[in-house]
Amino acid sequence: MRRIAVLTSGGDAPGMNAAVVSVARSAAFENMPLMGVNRGYNGVIRRDPALLEALLRRAREVMAGCEEDEKLLAQIEKAVRNQASSAVPDPRPLLRKYRDQLCLFETLEEFIAAYPAFAKDFVNLDLDTVLDIADRPGTHLRTARCDAFRNPANQLLAVLNLTAIGVVGMVVIGGDGSFHGASKLCDFGMPCIGIPGTIDNDLTYTEMTLGYDTAVNVCVQAVRQIRATSRSHDRPHVVEVMGRACGDIALRTAVATGSEIVIVPEMPWSVEEVAGKLQRQINHGNTRATVVVAEGAYASMAPFDVYGFLMPRGKQCFPGETMSANRLASVLKRMCHDENGQDVEARATVLGYTQRGESPSAYDAAFAFESGNRAVRLLLEGQENLVIGVKEGKVFSMPIKQALRLQEARSEYFDRDLYELVNSL
Repeated sequence: MRRIAVLTSGGDAPGMNAAVVSVARSAAFENMPLMGVNRGYNGVIRRDPALLEALLRRAREVMAGCEEDEKLLAQIEKAVRNQASSAVPDPRPLLRKYRDQLCLFETLEEFIAAYPAFAKDFVNLDLDTVLDIADRPGTHLRTARCDAFRNPANQLLAVLNLTAIGVVGMVVIGGDGSFHGASKLCDFGMPCIGIPGTIDNDLTYTEMTLGYDTAVNVCVQAVRQIRATSRSHDRPHVVEVMGRACGDIALRTAVATGSEIVIVPEMPWSVEEVAGKLQRQINHGNTRATVVVAEGAYASMAPFDVYGFLMPRGKQCFPGETMSANRLASVLKRMCHDENGQDVEARATVLGYTQRGESPSAYDAAFAFESGNRAVRLLLEGQENLVIGVKEGKVFSMPIKQALRLQEARSEYFDRDLYELVNSL
């Protein structure tokens, strides 16, 4: 193999750097050059007319005399130049025949010297560069949204850019959006292997995603500290954790800390219901009950007029204001009362990005090591369009498209029994 590449995409997650290091170590063991791509898919869609022209010129030379191939090449050129959004031709027949011959440079240094704009996108990842980043939180390769990558012409452009530098396989570390992108690259002839990197644990095909265990540990530590001060002041507390569409962090945190109430996006709930549960806790002498709420859970909340409730009760609010952790605490304060009939002093804490910015736990670091090595081995074996996951504690791989189809029923896999147990005890 000439060269493989690795990128991190979507939200950063603890363990992404550890996975990159594992890919680098495994690639070095196989004497295979490794290239990093900065800023996710943004790093592969740079439109450089000079590079495109050089690649097309090389393609015409190697395909000279083959009328069918020349015709397909012309269609590819038209689609890329016009940035077509549909009916983009499939370059795989040409790549299968000519991939090695379309590599314009043997080394990344030569490529960057000829096309310096790509210095922002492509970087060498040898062991001297990456060995010290394994324990670092965040992602050394950066990450960013890339709406432009939704355009099939840009997906095709990405494959051409990577082919020009001799990339013959890519490791993509990210969530479901990142895997959709990897699947598109595979459809256009760039072999990809996906590693699940997202703290939300919202990929149905795998029991655990990279970063989830670390994020839960951060939340558990924070909730334990909050419960200590809540006990000191006899105050209930609302703690918001991450989880836009998945309540796994909230549920696992609640279980691990003995929190009394958990609210998640997968389950419908009402403010009145939560207030009733909290009041029952207070009535039984529990004056420091904790409500753990996932950030996306407000979407599954029954309609509640925050403004209409708080303003008459002396709390400044604005018409149309939506529910939040702070507003939920304000509402619970006025709905629930202590043994003297006084409003309870409910407080709120939003843990936010602290969940992303921690060094990976032992579990995440070990998973990163195994998944990075497996990704390189799969590419060496000529396999592609696969994602790596964990099932019954063991690392495995399966087709990307099959994994993405499982996402359609993701909410069905939520542990409702455990959720009911937390809220009923």
